Amino acid sequence: MHKRYFIILLGVILSVFVGLSLFFWKTANSKIISQGGRVNVLILGKSGTGHAGADLTDTMMLVSISLEKKSVNLISIPRDIWIPEIRAKINSAYYWGRQKPEFGGGLSFAKKNIETITGLPVNYALVLDFSSFKDIINALGGVNVDVANSFTDNLYPIAGKENDLCDGGKELKCRYETIRFEKGVNFMDGTTALKFVRSRNGDNNENTDIAREMRQQKVISAIKNKILSYQTLLNPVKLIRFWKVASSSIETDLDFSSIAVLGKRFLIAGENVHSLAIPDGILISPPKSQ
Repeated sequence: MHKRYFIILLGVILSVFVGLSLFFWKTANSKIISQGGRVNVLILGKSGTGHAGADLTDTMMLVSISLEKKSVNLISIPRDIWIPEIRAKINSAYYWGRQKPEFGGGLSFAKKNIETITGLPVNYALVLDFSSFKDIINALGGVNVDVANSFTDNLYPIAGKENDLCDGGKELKCRYETIRFEKGVNFMDGTTALKFVRSRNGDNNENTDIAREMRQQKVISAIKNKILSYQTLLNPVKLIRFWKVASSSIETDLDFSSIAVLGKRFLIAGENVHSLAIPDGILISPPKSQ
């Protein structure tokens, strides 16, 4: 689920980048740090407040954007790469950077370790907090989601009732609620959108991983459409206000000028976005003495 939230939130962030770029289109590429005509941004996803391992970044991606060509590369970083310096996996680098001042902070230490692993310079970093998903949707005033199939899920878990004994009821019905979505355009606030993307037990073939991924894409599309609507784009104050709300779930060393340049390059790249993965062969299991 963390990876799915990450994809949704990444879609939100990229939409904001694109929206801001329309108002700062003339921002020169010289306003951003780069090497060899490329900008590399490390994007991390953490569980956030209220979850075990709140600062562990179980989702990591290096986004490499060309300033000269229509090209964006997305490089997935396995979370289990062993880092001898901290005697722990790479997904804890951000955590240890925050805990130990000598490491220079979470963003800095995570960037340093990713540079070591990939051999690429990491110019910027951005951490997404999954716990703020609902707030991001609500900050937009809700979104209109085009639901492809009507479905009912009678086993949607109710937060906080995971261990409720339901007065001895064998089916533990008190732990669940029934949710239903009708085919067509549905207005959703943050809570409703979260249920839509998390549902696992829907009927009408909506209980598969593929179905959930399709619903997540629907939400991303709805968020993008809302951010890039005339009501938002013709109101830069509203767009910037939303960015400020969204930024409460984001930690980054990117400034507005850099964001504008990146948004512009994403627009120019169009469909030329390529996904890559670091081979499993570089994964190193910690020695027993560690």
